[in-house]
Amino acid sequence: MVLESIINPLKAEKAPWNMFLIGALYASIALFLGNWIFREYASLIMVFLTTMACIPLLFQTMKDEEKKDTVENTKENLVKRHSKTILFLMFLFLGIMSALILWYVLLPTNFVQNSFRSQTLTIQAINTRITGDVLNVKTLTNILLNNIKVMIFCILFSFLYGAGAIFILTWNASVIATATGNLIRTNLITLTSSTGISKLASYFQIVSLALLRYLIHGIPEILAYFIGGLAGGIISVAVIKEKFGTKRFEKIILDSSDLILLAVLFLILAALIEVYVTPALF
Repeated sequence: MVLESIINPLKAEKAPWNMFLIGALYASIALFLGNWIFREYASLIMVFLTTMACIPLLFQTMKDEEKKDTVENTKENLVKRHSKTILFLMFLFLGIMSALILWYVLLPTNFVQNSFRSQTLTIQAINTRITGDVLNVKTLTNILLNNIKVMIFCILFSFLYGAGAIFILTWNASVIATATGNLIRTNLITLTSSTGISKLASYFQIVSLALLRYLIHGIPEILAYFIGGLAGGIISVAVIKEKFGTKRFEKIILDSSDLILLAVLFLILAALIEVYVTPALF
């Protein structure tokens, strides 16, 4: 009750950057509560607790976005109509991810290994599957199909559970944070062991490169998941509130379909960047 009352969709749209701090707060509390109460399953409990804190905000957001799509003769195009919501959701995601990266780098090794155990196993499984792959059309197709599968889960979870997509997105935030935090931590250890007391500039360089490595393709990818999840949530609310066959219901379905198409375009862009741009830069 306390966490969910901190902010509402109206405040979030007016000051979307505040969602960065909200996301960081939710993730930090979940991380330490998970280790305190359910230490053996902390890596999963952390995701569940963060999701629980976000659900009231996301559920109300879906209801508000469905209302926007029922307004007749609106002059705003589809992207502009939902842009503020998508923006504050992105800040929420970045806040969750940034907080987890920070704690991954700063906390003791044993604490980190326990807190991100499931995420580490997931990353290892992904790396095993892609080992030896050549950067070609087949790799691009595999990545794109996998991302589309994740987006379908976001749409499905939002449709069935209202704000259910936030679970998938929080899990992705924790996986990206684990990969980024591990890269930063490993490079910092290498740097300090080889040079002793390192320069501050070197730390900033390592952190910046680690973030860019994943965020260059990660931002359009996560943006696509949010757009898909938003579309699923809007359809879910419409199915409950609107009558089948009415013009209002058809308008909502049409707008939601356009959102899903936009999400697919973002996924194609993200896959192209991940296969052809990121490897060339890093």
